[in-house]
Parts: sequence; C-alpha cells; structure tokens
Amino acid sequence: MAELEIVFWNWWVLALILLVVELLAPGFFFMWLAASGFVTGCLLLLIPSMSVELQILIFSVLSVSAITLWRFYGKKHPMATDHPLLNKRGQQYIGRVFSLYKPIENGEGKIQVDDSIWKVHGEDCDINAKVKVIAVRGTVFDVERAE
Repeated sequence: MAELEIVFWNWWVLALILLVVELLAPGFFFMWLAASGFVTGCLLLLIPSMSVELQILIFSVLSVSAITLWRFYGKKHPMATDHPLLNKRGQQYIGRVFSLYKPIENGEGKIQVDDSIWKVHGEDCDINAKVKVIAVRGTVFDVERAE
C-alpha cells in the first residue's frame, strides 16, 4: 500500500476551508484551526521531508494550544458590550415594578411583562398590588411588595 503524501499546499487548502467554516459559524474556534493548518503548511514548505505523523502532531499541538490560549485570553479580557443582559432576558427585569396579572396566593402568582406572562413567587398579595422583581430563578421571578 502506498504511503500517504501530503504537500504544503494541502495544509493551506485545509486552512482556507476552515476559514470559510469560521465565516459560517462564527466564534473564533475554526480560525485557530485554520491558523494551525497554515503554520503546519509553512513548516512543511521549509522542511519537505517531514513525515505525515509529525505534520498531524504539529497541527494537533498548535490547534489545542491556540484554542486554549484564546480561551484564557477571553476570560481575562471579556468583550465590553453596551447590552450586557441581552441574552439574559429575566435579569433585565430585576428592580422593575409590575402590576399583578393574577394575585399571589400560597406564594405563587403571575405578572404581565410587556407581551408575556411570568410566574412569580412571593408573599401573598391581591390583584391590585404592585410588586418589585428582586431575583430570577429560571423562568420564575422572586418578588416583594412594592412601596
């Protein structure tokens, strides 16, 4: 059986394909794989006698290292945003005051927030009471009577 032979431009084509995948699925994951493929191709261009096993090892080590370093960097330097609660819908309502949609009886009731109804837990209140959201547990608001 013939031995598999990979030339430098094969790694560059792989890098290009991974960059296209990065464009379709953003998140800075495939970009690091593409960079590793490009570097592996460059090393193979400089050292053409490199074995396939060594090429795969270099690609693997570079990929894991680059992704790990990016994750550490991302945790130390989070991206600043003007909407930090954009994907945390319930957290956006903490501190706001709402009228009850259903009275709180036995610790459970409902409020209407914009166009949706949310379940609430808190002290018993009649339907005319105003409540303030103090915490969110999943899809349930913890409320207290508003002054």
